[in-house]
Amino acid sequence: FSHRCSFCPADVGERCDLAVTLARRGCGLEFIEHPEVMIEVNPTTSSTQVSPGEITLTLRPGAEASVVVAVQQLERYPVDLYYLVDVSASMQENLDQLKKVGVALSNRMREHSSDLRLGFGSFVDKNVSPYINVQPSKINNPCSDYEVKCLPAHGFHHILSMTSNMSEFTRIIKRQRISGNMDTPEGGLDAMLQATVCQVGWRGEAKRLLLLMTDQPSHLALDSRLAGIVTPHDGLCHLENSVYMKRVRGLILSLSLSLSLSSSLSLTPLSLSLSLSLSLSLSLSLSSSLPFPPLSLSLSLSLCLCLCLFVQVSVSVEDSAFSRFLVSVSPLCPEGSVSHDRSCSNVHSNSLQVYFNITIGLPSCPDDDDEDDMVQVFVRPMGYNESAVIKVRSRCHCHRCHDDTTHQSTLDCSGRGVCVCERCVCERNSLGTVYGTYCQMDDYSCPYQHKLLCGGRGMCVSGECVCEEGWTGESCGCPVSTATCQLNNGLLCSGRGRCVCGRCVCDDHQHSGAFCERCPTCHSSCQKCIDCHLSHGLSQRKVGHCNHTCTPSVGYVNDVTGTMGSGIIHESLTHTNVMIVRNKTKHNVHDIRSVHSLSFSC
Repeated sequence: FSHRCSFCPADVGERCDLAVTLARRGCGLEFIEHPEVMIEVNPTTSSTQVSPGEITLTLRPGAEASVVVAVQQLERYPVDLYYLVDVSASMQENLDQLKKVGVALSNRMREHSSDLRLGFGSFVDKNVSPYINVQPSKINNPCSDYEVKCLPAHGFHHILSMTSNMSEFTRIIKRQRISGNMDTPEGGLDAMLQATVCQVGWRGEAKRLLLLMTDQPSHLALDSRLAGIVTPHDGLCHLENSVYMKRVRGLILSLSLSLSLSSSLSLTPLSLSLSLSLSLSLSLSLSSSLPFPPLSLSLSLSLCLCLCLFVQVSVSVEDSAFSRFLVSVSPLCPEGSVSHDRSCSNVHSNSLQVYFNITIGLPSCPDDDDEDDMVQVFVRPMGYNESAVIKVRSRCHCHRCHDDTTHQSTLDCSGRGVCVCERCVCERNSLGTVYGTYCQMDDYSCPYQHKLLCGGRGMCVSGECVCEEGWTGESCGCPVSTATCQLNNGLLCSGRGRCVCGRCVCDDHQHSGAFCERCPTCHSSCQKCIDCHLSHGLSQRKVGHCNHTCTPSVGYVNDVTGTMGSGIIHESLTHTNVMIVRNKTKHNVHDIRSVHSLSFSC
């Protein structure tokens, strides 16, 4: 079906057609379904260097969607740089210059990262015949014919783990000596593998760079048969006392496996070519497969290129089940950089962000008709330890009888109907009515109160009570009015509680009763308050002494024969105020016996 196709559940002939055609046949616009491409971005998963971190696409056949992934190189992001140096005899003339390049390059890179760590290792070739001379006198000193003392041949020697100590790194790189082997190609790929998978100090959160320095191409996998080695390489670390041992007799690592391991471990391999006289075919066989071109030994050129490569990125899309989708990646490189297929090169460190426009299309539906199979695509800038995840789901049907968006039920029609012509027909039920697009709603599954649905004060709609006016709550059991929580004095719960669902909930355990009006333990404190004021003759000078237990409130009457309704003593009241009756002259009454209606409110 075309991505412009729509669906009508009504019987109007062909149910799948253009929306205009379906409407012309009599299908109401509100019933026409036209699934759109959906793009959902999860903003909470963005990382510090790659954003957004997670995107979900829903595609229909023939449609495509484009998203933009931004890659940002942070100025102070941690960087691990491992030097892997060829120390074969042909490197003698280059070794001194190489020491200068290594130290100068490290110093320059420290200007771009305050958290730079360096490691160092060397290699020659696989230490078996015919790659090296296995005569006893040649094993310990391959250069004995030239009356030069050099190191024994080794496949890989890890010398310095990642460190921020530049003095130690400089000391290590300056003390290196050459070794020797028999043929022109070296064991660079074998050494790259060991430096990649072994514990050389790689940090999980750092950008990882491996700089391979050599003047010759590397042996490839089938070259191992010259030594009678036919066992495939297992891709694991085989160091003993930091040295790649002779008894590990696996095939020389293939280039594809080496690059695959580097990519999976977020490691960027760089190649520094130290000779312009390489065989063109051998040089291209390696350099064309590396993610970045080889560098020249020229000090100024190598520094410039390496600093550019330091922030070079490319995007790879990987997933074993992604063959039915079409993927294209278009880099939007900043000014001054060069755009390649899925990558930007010569990106300088002052560039803020590099953008990649990723387009994913679904040409057709899979044969297995499984639209629930979500495919995850990982977009990972090479050399970074962060990635973006694009989740892609295909929608291959005009309509289904279960709701894919809520995932509340995997049964067709929620198990309460039958699917007829891609549409739910809900079953009849003696309890009430079942309805909804997926038969997911009814009018009888609401809460009951006093054996009545919605307490007899509302209607059940879609499994929830719609209460009558004046009522609320899950089962319409709570009055909106607070009249049932008030005494005649108008106070809500006697001023000592809250009205919850038509009932008083007292603020503390001392009070009880339907209106929080009872307080059996409050009389003694009230009596102390009264006694305090009376014992001091109701003197205003002594009020402060009694205020520790109660606060007085003075009320007035016209004559001593009058009464104050609000001043009646009641054991259940807890107010600690004292009502003092005054005469017409507004003076305090000190002769208690002459007062007919002295009253206290506690």
